[in-house]
Amino acid sequence: MSPGVLAAVQFSWLAVLPLGIVALAAVAVLLAGARAGQDQGEALGWFSAAALAAAALPVLASLGRSRLAFDGTVAVDAYSVYFELVILFASAMTVLISLRYVAEMGLAPGEYYALVLFAALGMMLMAAADDLILIFLGLETMSLAVYALAGFARRQARSAEAALKYFLLGAFSTGFLLYGIALIYGAAGTLKLEPLRAALAAGTDHRTLLLCGVGLVLIGFAFKVAAVPFHMWTPDAYEGAPTPIAGFMAVGVKLASFAAFLRVFGLHLGALAPTWTAVVWVVAALTMTAGNLIALAQQSLKRMLAYSAIAHAGYLLVGMAAGSNEAAGAILYYLLGYAFTNLGAFAVVVALERRGVEHESIADLRGLGARAPGLSAALALLLLSLTGMPPLAGFVGKLYLFKAALDSGLVWLVVIAVLNSVVSAYYYLRVLVAVYMQEGGVAVAPLAARPALLVAVGAAVLGTVLIGVFPAPYVAAAGAALRSALSLSSPGPLALIAR
Repeated sequence: MSPGVLAAVQFSWLAVLPLGIVALAAVAVLLAGARAGQDQGEALGWFSAAALAAAALPVLASLGRSRLAFDGTVAVDAYSVYFELVILFASAMTVLISLRYVAEMGLAPGEYYALVLFAALGMMLMAAADDLILIFLGLETMSLAVYALAGFARRQARSAEAALKYFLLGAFSTGFLLYGIALIYGAAGTLKLEPLRAALAAGTDHRTLLLCGVGLVLIGFAFKVAAVPFHMWTPDAYEGAPTPIAGFMAVGVKLASFAAFLRVFGLHLGALAPTWTAVVWVVAALTMTAGNLIALAQQSLKRMLAYSAIAHAGYLLVGMAAGSNEAAGAILYYLLGYAFTNLGAFAVVVALERRGVEHESIADLRGLGARAPGLSAALALLLLSLTGMPPLAGFVGKLYLFKAALDSGLVWLVVIAVLNSVVSAYYYLRVLVAVYMQEGGVAVAPLAARPALLVAVGAAVLGTVLIGVFPAPYVAAAGAALRSALSLSSPGPLALIAR
């Protein structure tokens, strides 16, 4: 074997080594969990977190490389590295948040942590896939695990209801996605994204068939990112799922879905951008508005965060509608800040739960500022970031995203987005009013007694502050990730349009 061929083979295996580590760890945790007792659940959690950290090492080893592996189906570039690292971080944070929670709620630790790892595997596959079928396989791997996790609190009727609704609507949306992929294959003759981009640039005789396929794929992605009108599963799924899993769904599923969404539509379907960006414009406006207005009426903190997640999907879709390279970089930066902020918010909800009893009503937070000043300060900072207050990550993310949309001429969409941000301030600040200006609520165990949860909350707060106060390195990393993905395309114009 020649050195060049040998190097290609080694590079191919490096491309899937992180996936292999996570998959093997998931199988190991599942087998060990079958024989482990409830008292050994925390050890399985620490092993899962260690496996996720180990998977990050070969991901980092891929930095500086930009190639397609396995016959053009897997992309190894800074784009996939960026998303895989954030997905691994979100998964590890979920495990840390869950360590005491699993035991207190009486959940089966082996199955629980194995499903988290399998979901992370599907998310990473979606981020690295450069082939529509591989994206579909990653999405299904992620979805099946998350369906099971949403209904993991088997003793609670609302958990079973959440899983059933999520599964039925998810299966329905999967049909749209798969049928759309079939139509795209019929029109373009390929499922690999790079040949598909080249085929679109050369023109096709089956444009109507292609547009139908693209529309169906768009519906599939819209469901996964919880965009209106495909958002109906979100509040029930978040409310019924175990709280750490609700945070995992809000962050991990959104990360993986936007990674694939942006790679497919932004980087490879740029030739059709004038068509699909018009649809995304409308969906973005509806998603922001519906998410924020319905969140105003929520009394449950988890449901409020669910509608908040819908609204933030709308903000991200503003970047998709802009269809420019600057907007794509803004989406990557926004997702990074959102991951830290939202995981931290759900970690605080977990901190309110004691002795297996969930306290998720906003009324339960009354007087929290006096009883738990550190936890209250963390919650306040995280909610202010979600609101978009400077100098936190949420503010810089929105500023970057809205500026890119303005540069693309989407003035009215940015106006709608800014007005929605003002509306969101009401329901976020309503929580802080309960925390600092009202009395009552429930007692909270000190975070020092739960060190893993303390680490998770601290990491979320620190990341939210650093990403906002010192945005330059993260903006540069997002830009480098985008350029790396674009470099995999054939010579010619950038896949994204610049209007």
